[in-house]
Amino acid sequence: MRGPLGAIIGRHFSAAAAAAAAAGAGGGGDDAATGVIRHDRKCRDLPFLALFAAFWVAMIVNSSFGFNQGNPLRLTYGLDYKGNICGSKHADPDLSELDVRYWMNPNQVYQSGLKDSKIDLADAKSVCLMECPYPAEDGLNFVCDYPEGDIRLSVDDWIDRDYDYFEYLTPDMRNTSLQLQGPCYPIIFPSINVYWSCQFIARPSNVSLKHWQRMGGASIDENMLIDKTIHNTINYKSSFLKVCLCTTCTRYVADIGKSWPVLIVCGGLLPLFLSLIWLAMIRYFVAGMPWITVILFNALVISVTMFFYIKAGWIGNDPLTVVIGPSDPYVSIGGREINHLHVAAVLMTILMIIALLTSIAIVRRILKATSVLKVAAKVIGEVLELIIFPVVPYFVLAIIYMFWFAATLYLFSSGQVLQNDCKANCCTFDLKQGKVNCDNCCGYSVHYTPHIGIAIFFHLFGCYWATQFFIACSSTVIAGSVASYYWARGEMSHDITFHTVVSSLKRLLRYSLGSVALGSLIVSIVEWVQSILKSLRRRLKTVDSTGESSFQKTVSSSSNCCLGCIDWTIKSVNRNAYIVIATTGKGFCKASELATGLIMNNILRIGQVNVIGDVILSLGKLCVSLFSALFAFLMLDSHKYRSAHNKISSPLFPVLLCWALGYVVAQLFFGVVEVSVETIIMSFCQDAEEHDGEAQYAPPLLMETLGDPSQLQRLTQGP
Repeated sequence: MRGPLGAIIGRHFSAAAAAAAAAGAGGGGDDAATGVIRHDRKCRDLPFLALFAAFWVAMIVNSSFGFNQGNPLRLTYGLDYKGNICGSKHADPDLSELDVRYWMNPNQVYQSGLKDSKIDLADAKSVCLMECPYPAEDGLNFVCDYPEGDIRLSVDDWIDRDYDYFEYLTPDMRNTSLQLQGPCYPIIFPSINVYWSCQFIARPSNVSLKHWQRMGGASIDENMLIDKTIHNTINYKSSFLKVCLCTTCTRYVADIGKSWPVLIVCGGLLPLFLSLIWLAMIRYFVAGMPWITVILFNALVISVTMFFYIKAGWIGNDPLTVVIGPSDPYVSIGGREINHLHVAAVLMTILMIIALLTSIAIVRRILKATSVLKVAAKVIGEVLELIIFPVVPYFVLAIIYMFWFAATLYLFSSGQVLQNDCKANCCTFDLKQGKVNCDNCCGYSVHYTPHIGIAIFFHLFGCYWATQFFIACSSTVIAGSVASYYWARGEMSHDITFHTVVSSLKRLLRYSLGSVALGSLIVSIVEWVQSILKSLRRRLKTVDSTGESSFQKTVSSSSNCCLGCIDWTIKSVNRNAYIVIATTGKGFCKASELATGLIMNNILRIGQVNVIGDVILSLGKLCVSLFSALFAFLMLDSHKYRSAHNKISSPLFPVLLCWALGYVVAQLFFGVVEVSVETIIMSFCQDAEEHDGEAQYAPPLLMETLGDPSQLQRLTQGP
């Protein structure tokens, strides 16, 4: 290798360390005496630290655009014919209690579903109501426009009269109402509240229809298209760059705002509690933890899969419903959310099978992992501050995530409410003017800015980079502390153990933040490029599924495999590069070179325990995240999130988000063990290289797995 690691961080007195000790003795320095050497360090990769800071300035500017232009109510509720958001207290009139959008003219709804129609559903006249109206059993009811002009009623009186003031209309108003020009419109079709919009059921009331015909009302279309038109609008699908226009996607984002207590409990507090318990059990019950982790992982995978089955409607009697409030049991209405749950249930089934097969495969190798975990447990026992330290990046990320989620709600709903430029030939009665108006009957829509797709992509990437950055910072501090422990051969007082954590943090903040920013940026870019290429691959496969040749399939599969290998390799090199950065103070590129060389020279020695150890630790992190997802399912299954204003469109997105947040939190705390193990193994390999293949500072427990019997006897009996 190109220089001793031990001489730089611990008490290993190689030639470089001896010279440093002599210099320290001559100058009265204490670094050589304590074994913590801070010389030969300087700030590395500063341009990338400046890039990270500039990126977050741009993130704040990008988020301020969302806060200025967005309104999270748009993600859930629709617009009425005046451009007001249903459920908004700032509308005219006050719509704070009126949050359900209802299309008043059934013929406009029907015509908007015809091919080559000049009218869109967005231009059909709609108002906001408290609940979807239903036809009268023995007569004909009307839904009338908001009371204004000559209609001397308050909004509360209008609501109390079930939105019907037909009896107060003048003869001219009654005549225009019979021509479906308002201000009152007949309730002929029953309707159901589907995600805060009233979806017609193409089953007109014969009683109401006969009354309407006797009054001389205009002909009403009864085609099934009236049902499908609203249904297709509610389940509108769009491309990724126009993701904010996708009604299903906006409902998923709205679910974040509605389920924020679940995210705090299941995505923040619960994984913190579980991770600390797991670390404590590693400390005091390390022999049984690998077995407990494997068994618990399989139990949780099966439990979460069963919950997806229940919500998908495959087992039990509690499937997801798209209807808000009571509904007709003889009417079945589907939605894209239900289809997404079916896909999630299939994927969880595949994951469950893989989990069971993996558990069977690693049973015989768990003892190998136990030996290394025991060494890590001893380190945690000696340096207890390592357990507490991840709380620091945890709270930093918590603050960032709260800001990020708030900005996400506003960014996805950013835009301007503008009147449509329609070519429809429509006329409606204007109560303020007291006459029929044919000049201004177009509806309103939220017009999103052209660059909104780029802004959302930038926002998502910024969150991922920040997450990788703070996880890398935590790993670097832990690596510096554990390396000090290794080279001291466990001879450390409590003052020194606390000092190692603080000193490692100081070295990171003073010298290595740029290197960490570069490493986290590389991981973020590679993973995002991989995800984009996978998305494009799926889209191309969908477009040309029949014309794809065997050669194209081979190239596609090979490229996908290569991207996965590159991603795994970069992640592995990055982790070890952070260890070298912590111990040597080198820049990221140089640290990656040193780490790669050390790994290649000891690939067999590292591979026999590191792989299985990573598997156990990954299963542990998945246990925490799966438990978070399971508890999120239980919280979202309560009455609060299944009815009224807090009803979520689907538990899928909040559950997956709690799963992801739980995994991030677990990664912070499990990194104490993961980085400790890798740092000890890296230090062991460096120790062996510096002493002609015989490690001088390795703990006896580690020698049981990595060393040979003669070295183990020497370390046990002393020099």
